[in-house]
Amino acid sequence: MTHINSKLVHLGRNSARQSLAVNPPLVRASTTVFPTLAAFKSSYQGVSFETPRYGRSGTSTAFELQTAMASICNTQSCIATSCGLSACAAVLSAYAEPGSHLLIQKEVYGPTRAVAENELRRIKADIEYFDSADELPHLIKPQTSLIFLEVPTSLSMKMLDIRAVTTIAQKHKIPVACDSTWGTPYFFDAHDLGINISIHAATKYINGHSDILLGLITGTYEDLAKTRHWCERFGSHAAPDACWMTLRGLRTLSVRMERHQENALHVASYLQVQPQIKNVLFPALASDPGHQLWQQQFSGAAGPFSIELQPCSESAYEKFFDSLNLFALGTSWGGFESLVMPAIAHHLRSKQTLADEGRMVRLHIGLEDKDELCADLHQALALLG
Repeated sequence: MTHINSKLVHLGRNSARQSLAVNPPLVRASTTVFPTLAAFKSSYQGVSFETPRYGRSGTSTAFELQTAMASICNTQSCIATSCGLSACAAVLSAYAEPGSHLLIQKEVYGPTRAVAENELRRIKADIEYFDSADELPHLIKPQTSLIFLEVPTSLSMKMLDIRAVTTIAQKHKIPVACDSTWGTPYFFDAHDLGINISIHAATKYINGHSDILLGLITGTYEDLAKTRHWCERFGSHAAPDACWMTLRGLRTLSVRMERHQENALHVASYLQVQPQIKNVLFPALASDPGHQLWQQQFSGAAGPFSIELQPCSESAYEKFFDSLNLFALGTSWGGFESLVMPAIAHHLRSKQTLADEGRMVRLHIGLEDKDELCADLHQALALLG
């Protein structure tokens, strides 16, 4: 079984055999009991990361999801955490210590940058930001412990030459971590591009139904060793209920992503020719400056992208949002529903991220009828003049 569509349907179902069910049972437990002293000792030797030993580290429900996700991502192992941000924080924190040097892509998710600025600097880790792979040879230091990416970047949707980054990192023996949430394993094979640690906010597409919070971190046993140790030490693990819900959502990932892509390309192409739109930031469009890199690194496009409006008054800007019917005003994405939000830098985001003067909009294109989505945007754009 090698095709991702078959893996999405069949992996993570081993424990279902015990109940003669299609889906694995939801197992809630704090205490795990063992038949023998040898089994108890074995569970604490770190030989297997797919065997329950205490509820904090996961029940069989979490291990089913972690094993499935690792295989889908074409790697050995996976760690489930409480949300996407906790996954990013765990990876960054595992490589941060006094005197260490971390290189972080400048326009990463705002809360991720906030962790670096507010928490890692507090322990005297040296944090430095970069825009492109060309900068890295001049920024790497002997104490550089991690390079952290997000592709494409939040809100600005910028692409990065990942192959160039990982080639440089391998030369200096520096691990590369990447927030891979946008592409999912279906459209983005992070480890094939040389990324050591891939992070997914499974809250979004992997679950796909906007009803849980979950983070997933994938990589080899060796590449995840520091992060796994950090998660064990600080109790950063996911609850079984969220893992069980995500296993259900995982089954339809491929069909949902194909529909998200179809709708997003249709809506983005429509918006490109509207007079009220100054720019559409979406690397799947041929006109986007990151399109060539997107073609090289992704097999498809997800639903979120940003648009830049022509200058308009604050009242017209507000009317645009308030008049939308199919697009709900919300900050997340990756569920079945279409969402809209003002893409304005705030206290959680880098001040350098978007000099947008309040006229940027982030859309998530959901699974509704694509022509009705365009019609909804059309009537809202008309209010801008």
